[in-house]
Amino acid sequence: MLAYILRRLLLVIPTLFGIMVLNFFIVQAAPGGPVEQMIAQIEGTSVGATARFSGGGSGGEMMQRGGGDQGGAGAYRGARGLPPELIKRIEKMYGFDKPIGERFLLMMKDYAVFDFGSSFFRDRRVVDLVLDKMPVSLSLGLWTTLLIYFVSIPLGIRKAVRDGSAFDVWTSTVLVVLNAIPAFLFAVLLVMMFAGGSYFQWFPLRGLFSDNWSTLDVAHRVLDYFWHMALPIVAMTIGGFASLAFLTKNSFVEEMGKQYVLTARAKGLSERRVLYGHVFRNAMLIVIAGIPSAFVTVLFTGSMLIEVIFSLDGIGLLGFESALNRDYPVMFGTLYFFGMIGLVMGIVGDITYTIVDPRIDFEARG
Repeated sequence: MLAYILRRLLLVIPTLFGIMVLNFFIVQAAPGGPVEQMIAQIEGTSVGATARFSGGGSGGEMMQRGGGDQGGAGAYRGARGLPPELIKRIEKMYGFDKPIGERFLLMMKDYAVFDFGSSFFRDRRVVDLVLDKMPVSLSLGLWTTLLIYFVSIPLGIRKAVRDGSAFDVWTSTVLVVLNAIPAFLFAVLLVMMFAGGSYFQWFPLRGLFSDNWSTLDVAHRVLDYFWHMALPIVAMTIGGFASLAFLTKNSFVEEMGKQYVLTARAKGLSERRVLYGHVFRNAMLIVIAGIPSAFVTVLFTGSMLIEVIFSLDGIGLLGFESALNRDYPVMFGTLYFFGMIGLVMGIVGDITYTIVDPRIDFEARG
């Protein structure tokens, strides 16, 4: 197993490199890069989120140093009123004075030692930005994943045991309906109902903690934290039960129809012993092994709109704003870091297979 894990870890390097190559050249080919963003800010035509973080200082200073209208640079749309010297200074500031291939190699050289640089428009290191946003996204991802699994697995087992009964039918109907509700729409409904929107104001609408959190004792800090997390977590989990519950049910139903289960029953074993002593280990392989990838999916792809609606400043919102601003260091730095986490979590998923069922030997398959 150790040799298999080592091979998988070595395979992370070319896979991650391929991900970065593909995304780097696709993003570079898209219009509206950071140079265009700065030009639009200087000209006063920026409509993105850039101005929120730059404060206009660097752009205004360069505009004053650049002088008046001297022809401009035709390489950038909307830059005809700017002097070519100013355009060159902007390009150098963002590293666009170098060829695209050289920029990519320099970026990957820095990323190899986990140097992700600084944001173009926030004047902060990418690592510091991610660390600041991580508590929000970790909270949403962790509790959402745990809640989905703790509800869906027992429910799926119950549905399998009572397959075709009235319980199975009405729970399936409820799951399908919940799965059809978009998380962001349900989040808006929760805000209207319980966060002071139109009816009750039982839950807060901003941040992970209250303003007086530092003055509370440990028990009240925990309660305050979950008080703030309640509505966002409910909104994110509303549509997450269906797929896992049905997967659990179908896996158990399939295993319960196999010969070894019939043999165990013929020997006089109780139904509970058959279910949890024989069926459970085999049926839960695919379910439990999917936990790492499910957590990564929830953590990095499912929280952006929820963060916006509940005023939670997390990684989802950071990624959206960096894409809007063409903040390349934040975009590519987070892509590299989280891409690596995703690949490592795939290895963790394989390891969980062997933990659940030691009979699985990836080394022998290799």
